Amino acid sequence: MSHRTGLSGSEQSLDVAYDTALLDLDGVVYAGGDAIAHAVESLGAARGHGMRLAYVTNNAARTPEAVAEHLTRLGVPAEPGEVITSAQAVARLIADQVPTGARVLAIGGEGLLAALRERGLEPVGSADDDPAAVVQGYAPTVGWEQLAEASYAVNRGVPWFASNTDLTIPTARGKAPGNGALVEVVRIATGAEPQIAGKPLPPMHRETVIRTGARRPLVVGDRLDTDIEGANAAGVDSLLVLTGVSTPAQLLAAEPKYRPTYVDADLRGLLVPQPAAEGARCGGWVASAGDEGLVLEGEGAQLDGLRALCGAAWTAAGEGSYGRDTGKALARLGL
Repeated sequence: MSHRTGLSGSEQSLDVAYDTALLDLDGVVYAGGDAIAHAVESLGAARGHGMRLAYVTNNAARTPEAVAEHLTRLGVPAEPGEVITSAQAVARLIADQVPTGARVLAIGGEGLLAALRERGLEPVGSADDDPAAVVQGYAPTVGWEQLAEASYAVNRGVPWFASNTDLTIPTARGKAPGNGALVEVVRIATGAEPQIAGKPLPPMHRETVIRTGARRPLVVGDRLDTDIEGANAAGVDSLLVLTGVSTPAQLLAAEPKYRPTYVDADLRGLLVPQPAAEGARCGGWVASAGDEGLVLEGEGAQLDGLRALCGAAWTAAGEGSYGRDTGKALARLGL
């Protein structure tokens, strides 16, 4: 999507307009071990209306079985086959480049190990095990010793892969370092660059399409730089929910590759039509971009005001990123 200058509208509720929701997990469905407000009932309603749900996560730590069990425990019934992880995507990427049965030095959790075995690869734990590849995937137990083993192997010329490079992950207590932060450690120690599978890159989209068979998918995420960027790269519509990493200020400043099709407060946005912003007008709001930043006039629903501001900011920014003040306009909306 090369030059979106405003958010789109949908006369139908999104769970009717699209056949499959490709849902990010961390920051969208749950944060840490707890469901995000309105997620459980919204997903249940969407499924009841006939929308298929697939859970697409850059987090490679857990197996699809463990993720499905977690979702079911939260009240969102899910099958392992409905869960697609960056571990699965990176395992397929590696399997395309090394012989069946090859050893892979795996730095990560059980989700990564299981994905490698699914592709007929043998996880090992040391650079001295003669690995054909090195792969990193997030796990909270990863420490210096594992990162050192990865560095030793990469410095010997072993091909290096990463499930994803998200620098942070949302937790119940706030943001924490993600797999990208751990990848940076090995990059610093080696000067090398890994092949990356996760969102927003094509291997993750390929894995999702193979496993879901979605024909009219809607990507639903909380991150402009992975979920939305990946959707745009694949030519797929997207819904940004404001329950995780990306903020309204970042949305207004977004350059074209990060601009979503729709925005809503949370997953209740799946169940309703989406108002169309006519340029910088939406609902009772009119926005404009002046020399000192964005100006918002009128009154109405909070999200309609944000939609109007997107139209003004993105039109003014063109192919770039809007860099003027957005704080006063957002403050008027309580954002």
